[in-house]
Amino acid sequence: MRLLLLTLFLFSSLANSQGYPAKPVKLVVPFPAGSATDQIARVIGQQLQEGLGQPFVVENKPGAQGAIAASEVARAAPDGYTLMVGTNTPLAANVSLFKKLNYDPVKDFAPIARLGTISFMIMVRPDFPARSLKEFLTYSKNNPGKLSAGYGSAGSQVSQAMLRSMGKIDFIDVPYKGLPQAITDVMGGQISFTFADLANALAQIKGGKLRGIAVTSQKRSLLAPDVPAIAEELPGYELIAWFALVAPAGTPAPIVARLHETTVRALAKPEVKARFDTLGTDVAPLSPAELAGFIRSEITKFGRLAKEAGIQPE
Repeated sequence: MRLLLLTLFLFSSLANSQGYPAKPVKLVVPFPAGSATDQIARVIGQQLQEGLGQPFVVENKPGAQGAIAASEVARAAPDGYTLMVGTNTPLAANVSLFKKLNYDPVKDFAPIARLGTISFMIMVRPDFPARSLKEFLTYSKNNPGKLSAGYGSAGSQVSQAMLRSMGKIDFIDVPYKGLPQAITDVMGGQISFTFADLANALAQIKGGKLRGIAVTSQKRSLLAPDVPAIAEELPGYELIAWFALVAPAGTPAPIVARLHETTVRALAKPEVKARFDTLGTDVAPLSPAELAGFIRSEITKFGRLAKEAGIQPE
């Protein structure tokens, strides 16, 4: 009887997979509208919609460093109709940033594809007294505890902590639900600086509203060659964030395979790569198996970075 039920279940799953998707798919984003993750999700959602013939509706669920969205998706029915465009924050770093999570990044998700990688940039107002990274570090040392920095993701939080630790400077940390709000408060003078993802940083530089001091990648970005890498002053400094498409654990393998194939085809399109370029993001696909291993390695890496930077779990 047990074998018969298993056989019927497998045939039912296969039949459902062959007709997938038969209705709109929800694409949950763990950060606010306007964030880099949101913009990447909308690009991929449109591509999936065109490739699979059903709407992929983006739903923003910011809060708790992406843990709110991740918990919701982890509990969703594993039928392919609730997906998440996650990042290193909910899928890796949160393990070290929170004492307790309501989900397990490894056990509770079925990896579909890594989408791309991105770095961050220290952003200040145009009238900030320091013009270069060296001047920024000197100014911070001469004004201990007077500067404030906003973060809205693990990438920005760990970037700040690494800067404090490696640069031997002190400033006040200010948490936000997402980076767009932190950027707005830098422009308004409520906080001194933030680590903005390149997608938002480049737009603010182009508009003349903010000024870039340095990037978190090991080398300068081709999109902003005049902005130095932090590693030029603090050797060994590097932090890269990433985006990935995942589903609840237990999602049928044929559905995961179809989503992966459609996603990878989309990422290979010149127009999608060009759009990613404007968002400061490098196309960097991985297979489901590769992404699973990558997430495990990133959990270990962010645990080490958080410990070295002195971050205490909340």
